[in-house]
Amino acid sequence: MDNIPDDLRATFDALFAEAVTAGEPVPTAMTLATAVDGQPSARTVLLKAFDARGFVFYTHLDGRKGRELQANPRASLLFHWPRVREGVQVRIEGDVEIVAGDEADAYFASRPRGSQVGAWASLQSETLASRETFEDRIAQFEQEFEGREVPRPPRWGGFRLLPRHLEFWYGAQFRLHERWLHERGEDGTWSRRMLYP
Repeated sequence: MDNIPDDLRATFDALFAEAVTAGEPVPTAMTLATAVDGQPSARTVLLKAFDARGFVFYTHLDGRKGRELQANPRASLLFHWPRVREGVQVRIEGDVEIVAGDEADAYFASRPRGSQVGAWASLQSETLASRETFEDRIAQFEQEFEGREVPRPPRWGGFRLLPRHLEFWYGAQFRLHERWLHERGEDGTWSRRMLYP
């Protein structure tokens, strides 16, 4: 798979650093949009890794977004940092792949123990009869893993979005925004063009 060019990664890294400095409440928050059978679905997830290959987030593979990404392995991401400059958005579209097991294991091991136990207790996106039912499941898995490390659940993992389109959107007064779209061609080369706002 063709890597994201160094200059695009540097641009994203610089904007992300600006978002942190500007005090964005959750700079890693990104909207993830999926579509199956023509029905779009969007939710906020957290960026957990970014490198030359793409953008990584984690979830239950059998939850709604996990099922949708496996049924149609294409998605889009949107970062919105209103406190950066006059407002900045980063829009990403591309293919998705499930991250390797060892990579998911390493990330899962870095999570707080409560989040690890919660991943076992949650039947993500399934109907929940009551909050007490969930709390009972949490207690069950806390007891099961008492005194030992919590392993990664077998159907919990990550997805990496491999960009084909990467747009940097810079807000401006009177909605005269500046937009730069970077696109990866079929041969793996990247091109850049400016878009009308």
